[in-house]
Amino acid sequence: MTEMTEMTNPRERLRQSPADILPSLPAMGRVMLSTRSGGATHERMGLVEAVTIEGAEARLSGAFHDSRIDLATVARLVADRTSTMRERVLPRLECQDVHGEVLFSLIGLDGLEPFDKALASFGAGEALEPVERERGGGSQDVPEDDLGALSFAAILASGEAIAIDVERPGLFQHWSGALPEPKPAMGFVNIMQPDFHLHLKAGALAGWLRRETAGGIALHGLDAEGQETGLILRGPAAAFANVPKVGPADG
Repeated sequence: MTEMTEMTNPRERLRQSPADILPSLPAMGRVMLSTRSGGATHERMGLVEAVTIEGAEARLSGAFHDSRIDLATVARLVADRTSTMRERVLPRLECQDVHGEVLFSLIGLDGLEPFDKALASFGAGEALEPVERERGGGSQDVPEDDLGALSFAAILASGEAIAIDVERPGLFQHWSGALPEPKPAMGFVNIMQPDFHLHLKAGALAGWLRRETAGGIALHGLDAEGQETGLILRGPAAAFANVPKVGPADG
């Protein structure tokens, strides 16, 4: 494990703005942008090839990333070096709102060395106390009638490629391609590709709101209260023909 330099703290609030810091992402090696919204964890992973700042928006792009970050919502970045996996540090940039809530995280999959080198020019930040992290979920089965499981099984059977997007405060993230076989495990329906993971909690979806788009149809996931969860599926009508609990088209 690479040791931290004297300039770095295990957890620190960076003093520069997100607009100043985010362009350093391509120097960090493989990065995973992970966010949770309405029971769905949406992750893109790989090299960030470019970061473009235009006004109040940062665009992450390349073969493995396609996301838009709202710089008016992301108030600060916290560099955290306390997370480990199999005795290896997986540092992250926490993108927080003005209240300190973590909206999403950018995780350095290649470890501490490229992460710290990319941030070295920004100097030391404000040291923060470590935080307690949530532990992994349980081992419960996914019910056979779970809407998420039934929906992705129907899309897989259609043979159509789709887009799986997430939209939440501060972030829009996109993935598209041929759907791999969904893997129900540990209480989640898991869609896993080398550059993309979706982990959808069993019971998170109660229905779909259908909207017509220029390229086909968008299904917006709804929770038990009928509120949009932020999970959006896009594709041709044939992809969603047998997806259950799809409401009438909403203008």
